[in-house]
Amino acid sequence: MKFSEAIINNKDHNINWINNLRLISMLAVVVLHTASPLLFAIKGTPLPVWLTGDIYNALVRFAVPVFVMITGALLLHREYKLSDFLKKRVGRLIPPFIFWSLVYIAYRFYNEEFTFTGNIWTDVKFVLHQLQTGAYYHLWYVYLLIGLYLFIPILAKFVQHATEQELLYFLAIWFLAMLLATPYLSIFNTAVDLHNFTGYIGYLVLGHYLAYKQFNFKALPVIAAVVFIGMVALVAWGTYYLVLTDHELKTFYYEPVGPFVVVLSASAFLLAKYTQVAFNPTVKRICDNAGKYTLGIYLSHALVLNIFDLNDINYTLFNPVLSIPLIAICCFLLSWLLVYGMSKIPGVKYLVG
Repeated sequence: MKFSEAIINNKDHNINWINNLRLISMLAVVVLHTASPLLFAIKGTPLPVWLTGDIYNALVRFAVPVFVMITGALLLHREYKLSDFLKKRVGRLIPPFIFWSLVYIAYRFYNEEFTFTGNIWTDVKFVLHQLQTGAYYHLWYVYLLIGLYLFIPILAKFVQHATEQELLYFLAIWFLAMLLATPYLSIFNTAVDLHNFTGYIGYLVLGHYLAYKQFNFKALPVIAAVVFIGMVALVAWGTYYLVLTDHELKTFYYEPVGPFVVVLSASAFLLAKYTQVAFNPTVKRICDNAGKYTLGIYLSHALVLNIFDLNDINYTLFNPVLSIPLIAICCFLLSWLLVYGMSKIPGVKYLVG
């Protein structure tokens, strides 16, 4: 039987928990970008202080992979007419991407990170180059998302007609190819070309499968929590060990398309799915509102964080154990407020995300 038919036959299925997970992942992104400067400030930082950045980074490494898994859960459940899908999804993404890219270019110009030459054609080429390669560090995700959107209509057709065994086969090959791509397992590599199975595309299928697969054992939330905590500890300790042995930061355990982060992300996804939280109507309404603006919050939060940093509001403010989450929460709320306010301006709603 097709896996999609099993979904249709399961009347008890719902994915209302997805919005909560989306908000958690968005906050995790902000925590990641708040803690990362400490992680990279390894030289000259006392090791116990640096470990705070390492642990926070390990704790939230699931953020972007889970975003992609949510995309798979929401978009692979049906087939699409190619032109309609691309117009709706890519067409909706491009305006806010261009808008915020121009905002970051203007902001960097204001901060004198670069200057324009006065030659219109040269300056236009510079702006176009920024749009092509990324005007700010976090915008790489938009390029990733556009690429995934181009594959989704094809991938959705496969998913809709695949059996559960075929989906698991795809995921198994994806995970195997990922393992063989790691430096420490390269000795097992053969001439068999598996690179087509690597990359974020596997997260789409994984998110769809885990969202709709019903696991019938009550201990799963506990198992997912134990695995999540274990993977956070392994990623943090592994990175710390590499720092001790190599005397420099190595991101092997942090790789987003790597076995450690895949297991971390899958456990976080399942933990959110099977840990049902009942909010009162007011809180639910607030969460639903924030959920509508996650793209805008993502696009704008780096600007808020940079403004914070220019005013010395960063992990050095006080003990980073407390300053990192506090600054991240403030950044999240201000970004949400910024995007929400801008969305109320006529003609701006479709630009802010």
